[in-house]
Amino acid sequence: MPVVDSDFDAYARGVWPRLVATARLLTEDSRAGEELARRTLVRVCGRWRRIPRDDVDFHVRRCLVRGYLRVRRIGGRQRGVLVLRHWSGLGEPEIAQVLGCSVGAVRALLRRGAKDVAPEARRAGFAALMAGFVPPAVPLDDIRRDGALRRRRRAGVVAAGCALLLAPPAVLASGSLTGGDTTGAAEVPDRPVPGPVRIVAPGERVAAAPGVEVWLTPDGHHWSSSQAPARFQQVSDGNLDDRRPGISVQGEQLDDETYFQTGVYYGLDGEPAHIEIRTGGRTVTANVLTLAGSPGWGVWYAKTPVGEGGSGGGSRQVVTVYDAGGGVLVRSELGPAVGRAVPVGSVPEGRAPGETVPVGVWRL
Repeated sequence: MPVVDSDFDAYARGVWPRLVATARLLTEDSRAGEELARRTLVRVCGRWRRIPRDDVDFHVRRCLVRGYLRVRRIGGRQRGVLVLRHWSGLGEPEIAQVLGCSVGAVRALLRRGAKDVAPEARRAGFAALMAGFVPPAVPLDDIRRDGALRRRRRAGVVAAGCALLLAPPAVLASGSLTGGDTTGAAEVPDRPVPGPVRIVAPGERVAAAPGVEVWLTPDGHHWSSSQAPARFQQVSDGNLDDRRPGISVQGEQLDDETYFQTGVYYGLDGEPAHIEIRTGGRTVTANVLTLAGSPGWGVWYAKTPVGEGGSGGGSRQVVTVYDAGGGVLVRSELGPAVGRAVPVGSVPEGRAPGETVPVGVWRL
């Protein structure tokens, strides 16, 4: 048996009893709860190789709640908050991270629930409902089979996406050899393979590009490159208005003649699945970083060719944040690109050192 499979088997057996119990409290039905728990482990099994081992519980809990909310959208979020708080014992920031909402929204739902039933009575009620509960045997064979099927399907989608991304150069080469139309670049697919969404620990440095590191702390977004040792965008003091969805963009030209872009998304109603940059007829999928325990915002980054991603060419670029269902959470039309790359840490013309720089692309 492969090590990765035995690793999952041990985890699934250990988490199954409390997973089924939580699912039963969410659905308020024993059969529906058991099926929800089974589907949750199927999804986790399909992504097992990509889940950090020190963050498995968070992924499982988030998958469980998402699966529940897909079925019960009306009133489901409040039920989820109450179960996570009074049964699972999570704090408000942790619940917000699981649900992909703000801490304020979690507090509002808890206050609303407390008007109906006091927290102590709620906890006692949950305990009474689960008294004498005996979890069924974990259907491990079925979970592993269905999880492997999901993994193969996703691998097929990735392979197809890679083939599409590699197709334009082949089309251009074919045109030049056969005398075909060579007046412009081939069209790049509008939906490339989504980039990874990675949960990082505070201060964990991520190599985002040659010579560029990105890391997150509870108070904001940090970015270091060869042109500037430190760049910081604060999100915890009202610098970004999280009362409505938004996304910021900054960037610089790198030594390898590419353009590095990064920014903060904030105030979203849901959790982003992937972020795309559309510029100059090309779609680039960004990488996404989120900080466990700090819901409501995250960081994206990507590399684009110079002349398309913010330096010269005069092209318009659009940054779009999508949820897991392909819905748009926020879209920012940033207008014409800057005339030249602005080095990180520099002061834009007309501003004094230390003066706050507006969120968005700096323009000269």
